[in-house]
This record gives sequence, structure tokens and C-alpha cells, in this order.
Amino acid sequence: MAMPTLRRDWTVDDLLDLPDDGNRYEVLDGELLVTPAPSLDHQRAVFELSRLLSDYLAKHSVGEAIISPADVTFSARRLVQPDVFVMPFTETGGKASRFTDVGRLVLAIEILSPSTARADRVKKRRVYREQGVPEYWIVDLDARTIERSMPADDRVDVFAERLAWLPDGATSALEIDVAEYFRAALD
Repeated sequence: MAMPTLRRDWTVDDLLDLPDDGNRYEVLDGELLVTPAPSLDHQRAVFELSRLLSDYLAKHSVGEAIISPADVTFSARRLVQPDVFVMPFTETGGKASRFTDVGRLVLAIEILSPSTARADRVKKRRVYREQGVPEYWIVDLDARTIERSMPADDRVDVFAERLAWLPDGATSALEIDVAEYFRAALD
């Protein structure tokens, strides 16, 4: 006799009922993802990338860089917390008070951890593509590379030297020297 499989279909409302226990909770298409607190190297990589983006965005008013924990709710069954993301300004040009004020991302970034690599590379990549996020980056601290995915292209571009980002509305690209970014963040 086979044992029944118990699988719960999680919603964002279910997530909000969970205790604040230091873990990070996300819901992807009804599946609950739980990750522990990040490492110091992870947080340094988040900080450095956030700094680069914030400096760039101060000159090109296309949005603002946010770091997690911060909920991005796409639907009742999709809540994510990208490590770093760029949220556009509201229609009036101001900063949003909530994600629902703009309802979209300009850029989503995850810093790989051993506990998140599969979800980041498979599940989240699919979700960000389906949600029309123009660019999704995965920062691999071990390989010292940045992977870039875009919704219109199934390929994943891997950058070890230089990454250029030109969001809609910007007049020039952010040029990231990838090796220098990792030196600043990790060495």
C-alpha cells in the first residue's frame, strides 16, 4: 500500500501567518521555500552590488535599488525576496511605498548560496521570465561570475570580465568590471 503524499499548496496569505524566526520564506507557484540567514560573504556581495546600482541609478532616474528582506508579490501564489532588485519609480516619478504601487521589477538579482542554488537557477529564473522582468542576474561567489537571463531568450549569458546593463530610460549603461566587483566584495 502506497503512502499518500502530503503536499500543501501555499499562498502568500499562508506565508504571512508564519512566525518571524529569522528564516526567509518565499512562495513560488504554491511551493514554500525556506532559507536560513545568509553568510557574511553573501551579504558583502549584496552590499557591493547595491552600492554600484544605487550610484548608477542616482544619475539615471529609472528606479531605485532595494535589498532584501523585501517582499515582491506577483500573485497570490508568487512572493519572492530577491537579494537585490531595482524597482521603477511610480507613474508620477516618485518612490513606491509598496511593490504593488508599480507591480514590476526592472532587475532582479540573487546571490547563490548552497541552499538556494537550484531554486535560483531553475524556479526563480522561470518565474522572473514569466513575470517579464527584463533582466535576472545570478551572482556565483565560487565561480566569481554573473549569469544574466532575459525573458525573450532561453540562453543564459555568463560574465567573468565585464557586464553592461542598460535599462529602459537610461542614457548610458552601467559597466561592471566583474573581477573588480568580486575583489571589492570578497577580498
